[in-house]
Amino acid sequence: MNVAVLGSGIVGQVLGSGFVKHGHQVKMGTRDPQAEEVRKWLDKTPRASAGNFVDAAQFGEIIVLSILGRIADKVIELASPQNFAGKTVIDTTNPLADSAPVGGVLPYLTGPNESLGEKIQALLPQAHVVIPTMFLCGDNDSAKSQVAEIVRQFGWEPFDCGGIIASRALEPLCMLWCIPGFLRNQWSHAFKVLVR
Repeated sequence: MNVAVLGSGIVGQVLGSGFVKHGHQVKMGTRDPQAEEVRKWLDKTPRASAGNFVDAAQFGEIIVLSILGRIADKVIELASPQNFAGKTVIDTTNPLADSAPVGGVLPYLTGPNESLGEKIQALLPQAHVVIPTMFLCGDNDSAKSQVAEIVRQFGWEPFDCGGIIASRALEPLCMLWCIPGFLRNQWSHAFKVLVR
């Protein structure tokens, strides 16, 4: 499958490499496809290419958003919303404000009754936005099944939390996950659902 990864940072590079590892064709979308970090990633990632955001969005059957949450609207505009229509969009963004953590707690740019996932879905009404981790949510069952299979391929266990409104509950998990990192430099933990 053709996968567009919008974002050339570490998250985009790791996810892009993971898709390539599982046999997919990947095009990284970035503001500068000739940037040194992009060229280095391409050198060690066969079956991958890079282009601007429009090139990548047109290429991808699935589009992965791996960008700073605070610039998601700008990247979607640069990629042209029509290039997302009818496609599954995997949203790996977090609604982090551009300021330092306070007592290990990250400040968010969203309020308590909203989420970045919902805002992205509103910006892309013809796309099927899915929030993955081990937890996932989205309004389209077929898109969630597609993302759940990718989650399994990457070695995780998917857990469907319902519609995109559930991103209001899932996005704050980033805050909780980061607290041990900021306070004790512990970054190797994960969340797990135990069913009895």
